[in-house]
Amino acid sequence: PTEPGPLDLNHATAQELTTLPGIGEVLAQRIVDYREAHGPFATLADAAAVKGISLRMTESWAGLAAANH
Repeated sequence: PTEPGPLDLNHATAQELTTLPGIGEVLAQRIVDYREAHGPFATLADAAAVKGISLRMTESWAGLAAANH
């Protein structure tokens, strides 16, 4: 089987987002809600605009997630 690529922050479901370090169900839903209200994230660091998510947290996702368009 092929290894899955990085999780796409702009298309992942809340359930998929919970696989990222530091992301539980509440933060995952906030990411989805923010994305729906503000449009896609340009970079992983943009997710730090979501309440409860820090820039350090987004840096820990390097290689695990991406902001694809």
